[in-house]
Amino acid sequence: MMDLSVNLCGIHFNNPVGMASGNAGYGIEYQSVSGFSNRDVGAVFLKGTTLEPKLGNKPERVMESPCGLLNSIGLQNPGAKAVIEQYLPKLNMDESRFIINVSGSSIEEYAEVVRLFDQTDLPAIEVNISCPNVKKGGAAFGNDPDMAAKVVEACRASTTKPLIVKLSPNQTDIAEGARRVIDAGADMLSAINTLMGMQIDIHTGKPTLGNNQGGLSGPAVKPVALLKVHQVYQVAKQYNVPIIGLGGIASAEDAIEFFLAGASMVAIGTAMAKDPLLAKKVNKGIARYMQQHGYTSVSEMTGKLALNTDTVLCG
Repeated sequence: MMDLSVNLCGIHFNNPVGMASGNAGYGIEYQSVSGFSNRDVGAVFLKGTTLEPKLGNKPERVMESPCGLLNSIGLQNPGAKAVIEQYLPKLNMDESRFIINVSGSSIEEYAEVVRLFDQTDLPAIEVNISCPNVKKGGAAFGNDPDMAAKVVEACRASTTKPLIVKLSPNQTDIAEGARRVIDAGADMLSAINTLMGMQIDIHTGKPTLGNNQGGLSGPAVKPVALLKVHQVYQVAKQYNVPIIGLGGIASAEDAIEFFLAGASMVAIGTAMAKDPLLAKKVNKGIARYMQQHGYTSVSEMTGKLALNTDTVLCG
């Protein structure tokens, strides 16, 4: 048996494939699917959670697009206290590593939500500064390096748990953004969140999403995600900060590309909505690749991308 386990910031993950926040719900939704087990994934990144309950955006919230999905959920959630009191007790912490995803519309809210989850048994906290579906909070913080750093500083002061900062691909310079949040106290980085997009109904002349715009996920974003992960890796490796790569992963080959680009672990979102058993298949494919190429650990693949050095001029 190939050992697929990874250790990041003192946390042991049984395998390098997680379920991305959003699709994973609160860790109990997929359990009714025949053949699915949380034990098949290295981590379950729980749904984005704010201090108070949120109803989210008006419909339509999810629309299919070529090679992906547009979503505008608007962080619908029952609030931090309800998650802690009603959802976390239903989780078997021995099955996987459950990691909460937190967001807020102010620095103070971020800090308070993190403080509440600091008192739980969850091993780490993912800070969502990059959500593109809310008018306050995510997008504004994630795209402004100064504000992103202030959020992370406040969160760092509210917990001793490892902080995973989820980076926005919509910022001008994601490498600089990564450096700023690392300096502010991030222990790990997650890259990337969805890209901003829109879809228009030509018969009504209106956007198909009730919120007009939303986040694009799925295979269409993978080339962008790979580039962003590689750019972030150039900074993160200097600090020995691991990266969780995501964005359009739908196969073992996709996951391996992210490892080579600089990720130490990956997470799958949209593709698992289509195939809830995908993580197990991806892990098997990773194990086969490792055997074929002589790798004894997943970490040996991280950052092994060999860039082309010859430049071909045209014209």
